[in-house]
Amino acid sequence: MTVKQISIFIENRKNALSELTNVLAEHNINLHTISIADTSDFGIARIIVENTEQVTAALERSHYIVKVTEVLALEIPDETGSLNRILKILADNGRNVEYMYGFTGRKTDSAYMIIRATDVPETERVLTKAGIHLASQEELLA
Repeated sequence: MTVKQISIFIENRKNALSELTNVLAEHNINLHTISIADTSDFGIARIIVENTEQVTAALERSHYIVKVTEVLALEIPDETGSLNRILKILADNGRNVEYMYGFTGRKTDSAYMIIRATDVPETERVLTKAGIHLASQEELLA
């Protein structure tokens, strides 16, 4: 089960991030997750929102370059060693994590990790076989 993530390419300059969030606010878009990565010239904001298609269209109308990517949202116990156990399962099965970011869930004993890996369907199979709960888009945003 995958989740749709929007990657937004932004210039690495003063006010660029606030300009992006202004567009989101003007369109009444609630961010459920955000991750920012940067280089010297540009950054990539990765977000998960409701209504991915509508948000993508709004961003494109505001002249942003965007890409929708399928990622995995893993619900894991919010305790020491949880992430390590999952990364070991992936490593033992030859899966490569390209990037990831996490946040605590609305449940007090849970955390979520967003993972982009090579061969998402195979990574999904490995995690499901190992009994790792993959959250749906609806569940993640609930």
